[in-house]
Amino acid sequence: MFKSLPTPCYIGLVHGPVLSKEGKEITTSVTNLDIHDIARTARTFGFKKYFLVTPIKNQQSMVKKILGFWEADSGLIYNPDRKNALAEAEVIDSIELAIQEITRIEGRKPCVVVTGANFKTYDGKEKELLQKIQVDGTPMFLLFGTGWGLTASVTEQADFRLEPIFGIANDGYNHLSVRSAVAIYCDRLARSL
Repeated sequence: MFKSLPTPCYIGLVHGPVLSKEGKEITTSVTNLDIHDIARTARTFGFKKYFLVTPIKNQQSMVKKILGFWEADSGLIYNPDRKNALAEAEVIDSIELAIQEITRIEGRKPCVVVTGANFKTYDGKEKELLQKIQVDGTPMFLLFGTGWGLTASVTEQADFRLEPIFGIANDGYNHLSVRSAVAIYCDRLARSL
């Protein structure tokens, strides 16, 4: 049995600003699988809220419609557990607004933690991160990028850069789906307690 996370923790799935394959700043589309699967992971590992970050209003409307379906009678009848997982999912315009919301909820600014498959340098592993936030009970906001990852403007402003997830293939391939990366990092954080 896992212990609970040591401080209030939040997940952010960033759709913009992120990088394209060519290294340009873009906004990606929200996918239905990311909404559901990451919400279930966040709920399983005790995260307080899951923010889907996109500045695109049509995408925000789509996410709200999906979340609303699972709150309605037809969604509840089909799969009542899904409402439980999606209850803490929220779509928001920007990382900055999500940080403001966490600060409002917790009464203090969170430690912003970024992830990325291509980090050349990083601040530590999950154990070092937990030690950092446990010192004074700082809430944590764990950010994941879609597309080809978070932009330099996001990673450079972060408080902590987590070590990338390295596979065992020796051919340089390192491109997990974001859903897989979220699950792996959450499991590692839980096991580091």
